[in-house]
Amino acid sequence: MLSRGDRMTPLFSKTYFLYSFQRYLNPGSDPLEVDTKFWELRDSIVQCELLMLRLLQFRVSFIHPHKYLLHYLVSLKNWMNRHSWERTPIATASWALLRDSYHGDICLRYEAQHIAVAVLYFALQCYGVDVPGNESAETQWWKVFSEDITKETIDSIVSELIHIYTMDTEIP
Repeated sequence: MLSRGDRMTPLFSKTYFLYSFQRYLNPGSDPLEVDTKFWELRDSIVQCELLMLRLLQFRVSFIHPHKYLLHYLVSLKNWMNRHSWERTPIATASWALLRDSYHGDICLRYEAQHIAVAVLYFALQCYGVDVPGNESAETQWWKVFSEDITKETIDSIVSELIHIYTMDTEIP
C-alpha cells in the first residue's frame, strides 16, 4: 500500500493499514499494540513498498492511453462507413483490450499514443475490418495518429496483449 503524503502522513497510512488488516484477520481481537511486533510489521510494509518501487523502476506516474484512444475512435468512426462501424463492436473491443493491457506492464514500457494505436489496430484485425482508403494512401492510418510509431512497435504491443490472455493458461 503506497502512501500518499498529500492526503495523510505515511506513518498514519501504514498504521491505519496495519490496524485494518489486524481487524480483518482477527475480528474479535484487541487492537494492535504499538510494540516491537507492530514496528516489525510496519517495517515489512516499508520493505514491500521499496521492492515494488524498484520493480517498477520508480516509474509510478505515467500518461494513460485512454484519452488518445477516445480521440482515435472518434476520428476512425468519421472515416469509416457508418453501417460497418455499427455492425462491428470495434470501440467496445478496443476499450476491453486497453483495460486488459493493465494486467501487464505495457503501460509502463510504451508511450500512451502507441498503446492506443496498437489496441485499435488489434481490434480492427480481430474483426477483419479495413480502414477505407488505407491501401491507396501514402501514409498508413496508424501513422496519422502517431507519426513516430512503427509497425514493429504495434506488433510488439499486440504480441504482449496476446501473451496477457495466455497467462491464465500458464499459471500452474
